[in-house]
Amino acid sequence: MKGSSIKMERRSPVHLPGKPEKTKMQDHWPVVLEYAEEGPGPWIVDLSHCRRWDVQGRELNEALPSGVSLLDSPGSVVLHAKGLTGRTGLRQAFLWLFDDRAPIPAGNGCTEVTEGTLCFALLGKDVFQITEKLTNLDFGDPKRNAPFLLLGPFSHVTGQFVVLNNDPADAVVLVAGTRGFAQDMVHAVLAAGEEFGLRPAGESRFLKEFKLLPRAEIFEKPKAPARKTAAAGKSKSSGRSRSKE
Repeated sequence: MKGSSIKMERRSPVHLPGKPEKTKMQDHWPVVLEYAEEGPGPWIVDLSHCRRWDVQGRELNEALPSGVSLLDSPGSVVLHAKGLTGRTGLRQAFLWLFDDRAPIPAGNGCTEVTEGTLCFALLGKDVFQITEKLTNLDFGDPKRNAPFLLLGPFSHVTGQFVVLNNDPADAVVLVAGTRGFAQDMVHAVLAAGEEFGLRPAGESRFLKEFKLLPRAEIFEKPKAPARKTAAAGKSKSSGRSRSKE
């Protein structure tokens, strides 16, 4: 309509109590960077605005942006500078990005699921005492090397759970699931964490912890077409030299 302006604002499925201290707009999402009186932890951080993709197909690595790798074994997770990848099956994986300027995946097998899902982080001490009230999955398993992926029920809702740090004194756990269950899950988490002083924190708190996590060395993907061309040229060359003899 002439002379009218429509302002779009996207809403997170996760609603946390507390007073936002610093905020920003990111791709029409109002994002809380910092809450007043965040306290010493543990914390819950809404990351639902961070972009997420499911990736399916035979050649999963081909769909990922340059410089992003994926391990072969289901349950594995790889951290990179701006996010992480996880493998849920032999032909299924996901990519989560924590920087809106990061390169995104491409290909028919890539489906963005940001709008239809929730994502939040649990950080700090006593996180595993909170999660054991809500799931039988062992997020704090000391026998496993973080990061790793778990699939299963959490507060009676099936989801994806990435343990970035399983140190009980400084845990980092990501929870992702279906958008429609967001408020029920958050309500259950806040109730379970009340005795431990669980408070909401802003995105800056999570990014600070994320940057401190160790990362595996990532190698650039080989350029297969170039290798094939070179090999074909070499074969023809050697064939000509034999015929001259």
